[in-house]
Amino acid sequence: MSVVPDLARRRGRRPRRPGADGPRALVVGVALGVVATLLVVVSVATGEFSIPLRDVVDALLGGGDRSTSYIVETLRLPRAVCALLVGAALGTAGGIFQRVTRNPLGSPDVVGLTSGAAAGAVAQIVFVDGGDTAAIALAALVGGAGTAVVVWLLALRGSDLVAGARLVLIGVGLSFVLIALTEWMLTRTTLQTAAQANVWITGSLNARGWENAVPVAIALAVLLPGAVLLERRLRVLELGEQVAVGLGLGVRRAQGLLLLVAVGLASVAVSTTGPVLFVALAAPQIARRIAGTSVPTPVLSALTGAVLLLGADVLSQRVFGAERIPVGVVTGALGGTYLLWLLVSERRAGRV
Repeated sequence: MSVVPDLARRRGRRPRRPGADGPRALVVGVALGVVATLLVVVSVATGEFSIPLRDVVDALLGGGDRSTSYIVETLRLPRAVCALLVGAALGTAGGIFQRVTRNPLGSPDVVGLTSGAAAGAVAQIVFVDGGDTAAIALAALVGGAGTAVVVWLLALRGSDLVAGARLVLIGVGLSFVLIALTEWMLTRTTLQTAAQANVWITGSLNARGWENAVPVAIALAVLLPGAVLLERRLRVLELGEQVAVGLGLGVRRAQGLLLLVAVGLASVAVSTTGPVLFVALAAPQIARRIAGTSVPTPVLSALTGAVLLLGADVLSQRVFGAERIPVGVVTGALGGTYLLWLLVSERRAGRV
């Protein structure tokens, strides 16, 4: 007898047939792609200086006047593409974290990775060179990856690399320590430098160009296919450690590979825009619910994250003004509401 149907029967649920979620998931994926495309059009064509859609297309094809081409190709399109890529990276990373830990609260935001990235970036801004954008991104990348390694090491237990609740609790504790460290660093510098650092750690897409989008695009091109290829191992891990070992899966190696992909995506994303909160937490669960799947798949999580972040950026620009409200404030407000709802739902289900 198959292990998955047997476990489903023991838990009182009807076993899922392989591919049963396929048609709906495919339709949802296409719909998310269409929504993302429409958001790009809105982001590029609207603003203080509106551009007709025909002129946008002409500019993208190399025609049109110089001012329109500059606005489309240099100011607006790179920002929109950057939002899509960062959102996709965060959504994929969050989905992997949540499935490996088997905890809907397991995301880079909660386990301290974004706090580590913020601490690294602030250290670069305050103590080294606050004006070097590439150096800030590299420091954030190192800070995020280093924090992830520390959390993994502290969460080690037996043959299992991470124990879901333990990893989340350790991550939350370490996150508070890093937040305190960041606040201390901000008190050790000038008001101007502290203001610059605060803008970065809020999470912003302002002044993002093609040079910011390229590293995230490369990370997605390499790591998203890796996440898709590791999907089968991830499904086995979700059956539990004993079942996974019984099926011949190297638990520690599989978890290590999956979390390496997630940390890579999240670290590169955060190093590009700063810690944009709650996209990694909310996107996988939203994807799972609208697609009707049992788990958030990497591709759907990526598409949902892309739509969430670009939608939040369009909202921040069109409602509040691009320079007034960073996108991290909008995602934080929306994500905080979502987190409260999630906690209430988990409590009612008896899981927290």
